[in-house]
Amino acid sequence: MRLALASVAVLAALAASVAPAATTIAARCDGGQLKGTFAVVPNSEGAGNIVYKLTLKNVSTTPCTVTGLPSGQLLGRLHNPLPTHIRAAQPGALTAVLVTLLPGETTFATARFSPDVPGPGEGRVGRCEPVSYWFRVRAQGGGITIVPVKPATSVCEHGTLSFTAYGTKS
Repeated sequence: MRLALASVAVLAALAASVAPAATTIAARCDGGQLKGTFAVVPNSEGAGNIVYKLTLKNVSTTPCTVTGLPSGQLLGRLHNPLPTHIRAAQPGALTAVLVTLLPGETTFATARFSPDVPGPGEGRVGRCEPVSYWFRVRAQGGGITIVPVKPATSVCEHGTLSFTAYGTKS
């Protein structure tokens, strides 16, 4: 009987040591946890389009998560709202992943748009839209982060940005 009880105790201890650890998912990133830029991707110009990369860094001391498409608003020099329409770069084919950002880590999403080809209803003389100097990112955990647009640019087609989902850390 003692041998049977000892065997049960050993098996229970062994099972406890190989049991999967509880997984904790970090909270969504809030605006105060993030800093970043929205900058041109070198050599991405062509056929009236350009690609900019939104890079966000977790500047807090706690992990947080992002997923899906960025949400935000283009802003003028004085932070005045400009026309902004965000859509999926590949509608119907979006695969969003949950990106966990440890303190100091970054994530990114890219946006393709036209800086100089007017869309329907936009003027044919001069810039298609006012110049965007800032991009106000609506953080998924609440709040905002305002990042510079480098270099500042017009976003034609009434501010249409075709974004990829947030990707792996870069």
